[in-house]
Amino acid sequence: MNAKVLVLLGLAAIAAADSFESYEYRPPQHSREDSFESYESGEAKYDFNWAVSHDPSSNEFGHQEARDGDHTQGSYYVELPDGRLQTVKYFVDGDSGYVAEVNYEGEVSHESASFESQEYRPRYVYDSNESK
Repeated sequence: MNAKVLVLLGLAAIAAADSFESYEYRPPQHSREDSFESYESGEAKYDFNWAVSHDPSSNEFGHQEARDGDHTQGSYYVELPDGRLQTVKYFVDGDSGYVAEVNYEGEVSHESASFESQEYRPRYVYDSNESK
């Protein structure tokens, strides 16, 4: 009786296995006319803009950029630790390379360069025993 049940279960397993599709890796099939040169991508075109304003630390920075084909233009700014605002405007036009104009607004203030609170100052601790 047990042998008949085992044989029936074995046959059912074989029948179920035959009904599943076989999955295997096959490299893509290309005709001789296909080549990597025939795949063309469109011209790059995008536009983005973001900004951060962190009131507790008076940290402000941002970036905007737009690109259309070979022409790219943008700017970014950052509030420096000395209280000035640094702004960089740039462009790239074809093979001209990266051309930037850097400007500073405000006066240097040594008071703004130090934090009133240690809460925002990073702290690095080196323990010579850790590497052993």
